[in-house]
Amino acid sequence: MDELSERNELTLYELTARLIMKHELSISRQAIAKHLAALEDAGLVKTEKKGKYRVIIFNNEPLKNLLKGWVE
Repeated sequence: MDELSERNELTLYELTARLIMKHELSISRQAIAKHLAALEDAGLVKTEKKGKYRVIIFNNEPLKNLLKGWVE
């Protein structure tokens, strides 16, 4: 979530590379894709086709609504 919030949209390859290099994680693209599917089901990320790539886009609206409910 942090990586997507910093860049807003990344391809699965870019996200995997950033997680491996920046956070020294040992994780496959397939494992990340499974996590992203759960985040997409929760509405926290969206995917869009841009040219020949599918990009992952961070969606902070559900978090804003959750925070708004806690604050009120």
